[in-house]
Amino acid sequence: MTAQSLREISAHNLRTFKRDYLSEISGSLGDLGTFLPIAIALAVNGTVSLASTLIFSGVYNILTGLFFGIPLPVQPMKAIAAVAIARNFSNGSIAAAGIFVGACILVFSVTGLLRWFANAIPIPVIKGIQVGAGLSLVISACGSMLKPLGWIGPSWADNRIWAILVFLGLIVTNVYRRVPYALAVFAVGLIFAIIRTALAGHMPGFEIWHPYVVVPTPHQWQVGALDAGIGQIPLTTLNSVVAVVHLAHDLLPDVRAPSITHIGLSVAGMNLLGCWFGAMPVCHGSGGLAAQYRFGARSGASVVFLGVLKLIVGFLFGETLVDLLKRFPAAFLGVMVIAAGLELVSVGESLNTTGARDLDQAGSPLAHTGQHLGPVLTDEERKRRWTVMMVTVGLLVGFKNDAIGFIAGLVCNWAYDIPIWWEKARSRWSEGHLRLR
Repeated sequence: MTAQSLREISAHNLRTFKRDYLSEISGSLGDLGTFLPIAIALAVNGTVSLASTLIFSGVYNILTGLFFGIPLPVQPMKAIAAVAIARNFSNGSIAAAGIFVGACILVFSVTGLLRWFANAIPIPVIKGIQVGAGLSLVISACGSMLKPLGWIGPSWADNRIWAILVFLGLIVTNVYRRVPYALAVFAVGLIFAIIRTALAGHMPGFEIWHPYVVVPTPHQWQVGALDAGIGQIPLTTLNSVVAVVHLAHDLLPDVRAPSITHIGLSVAGMNLLGCWFGAMPVCHGSGGLAAQYRFGARSGASVVFLGVLKLIVGFLFGETLVDLLKRFPAAFLGVMVIAAGLELVSVGESLNTTGARDLDQAGSPLAHTGQHLGPVLTDEERKRRWTVMMVTVGLLVGFKNDAIGFIAGLVCNWAYDIPIWWEKARSRWSEGHLRLR
């Protein structure tokens, strides 16, 4: 990345923030519905350090905002987090998992395998991964955050009534998009959390960050890499690198999107550094980008603001924040996650329009199929692309596994090419047979 590019990104960030700073700040908070519950769950178990997680993710937010100029999120690695929470991982095991995935993504990025892989994936499969991820967010929010709520419990500040009110506010802001919805929801939720924490007598206090180094034992390397790290690699590759780059093109067409290699190096660097200090393994993600875009973020200035906020809070309060964040209303977070999921689902709409990247650009990832798609698709081509996308979505959501959805989508796409391959084989055989005669 050249000095000129960095100057252009900085100018874009400043210009966008000055023009509409409320939207940028509101958008920066859009991904907290994913970040906070996982970070809190891991911190409560002692698996990660909340202070280190806030500080290192804050640094990553600042750097990605300055280098990429888009509201690129810093999210938990969900597959690793799920295994770590279920099995009550030690800090060494989760650190080993994050470092292992970071090392693998580094190798893929440096060797060019990541870029080759991204160029080989058909656009309908990528759209399917994005839509499937969006539906998974909605299902997860409804099932794990909102469904357990009662009409008046578990608290006066966290129940179905508040969830309905927050959801109605979301519907209204679909029409009035300039309203800083996420900022308002976060502010009210934080006030409720502070009141509940004060009543319980567990208010956070000043606690300056004391960094420490985590060195996994051989057994922890084995457990972390094999039991959690391997399952995270396809999710990171597909949703945190490939899908996020394509989504950046879709949502912010006027801003130069980062390259596959740069995003891969970013994911690798974050985990090869922070995990040694007890920070949660993190990545980028299409769901977080959709969330921050939905709530108003349009530049890297939004995540720079969020990063500075995380740094200050993590450095000054650290682990004392756990009780406060545990009391942040799930009703508020759940609706924010639903909004992010719906925004991500909406990108599937452009699959069969001229907004799809493979229909507008030469040298598209679908060029290798030998089919002429062009800016105008036939009914048969539209049906093919829609079917491939929905097969990817269906199996991704059904099995709750990005890799299964991805493989199913590829197989479906290849199946449509069988008649073409068969005709080419017959033609070559006939030509060879005639020459022999």
